[in-house]
Amino acid sequence: MAKKIEQFVQELVKEDVESLGYELVDVEFDKKQNMDSELVIYIDKDGGVDLDDCEKVSTAIDPLIDAKCPITDPYVLVVSSPGIDRPFKTERDFVKHLGEKVDIKLYEKLNGKKDITAVLKEYTPEELTLEDSKGKEFRLEMKKIALIRAYIDFSGLN
Repeated sequence: MAKKIEQFVQELVKEDVESLGYELVDVEFDKKQNMDSELVIYIDKDGGVDLDDCEKVSTAIDPLIDAKCPITDPYVLVVSSPGIDRPFKTERDFVKHLGEKVDIKLYEKLNGKKDITAVLKEYTPEELTLEDSKGKEFRLEMKKIALIRAYIDFSGLN
């Protein structure tokens, strides 16, 4: 049921979110026991989003969701930035990070590893072309990837 609600809400608010100048990144519905559930709308724009952006989108889509959404139990609407460590979900995510390091978690080991850090060289919906730390390019099918996100270098935080 949660997936159907997420898909419904995504289709319902996508045009309104985009007309305000934001990208609709994802929708999550977290049904909770003994407390209000959460409907989380993740938005983004070039340069990132701040609290004012989230409030603007929330104010615009809240009446639409209240009027048309099939959620019958009490819930809280949350509009949020997806964060810098969010998993890639859209073509835009992949294209935006071409030429940059990415962290990849695989379903099964590849050369003895399930976690890979490499430079994203090319993207298609079927596969990625990556470059390892030695400069060697290799291809990886998307269906083998459990999760991919931007690499964050914490080494300079000492």
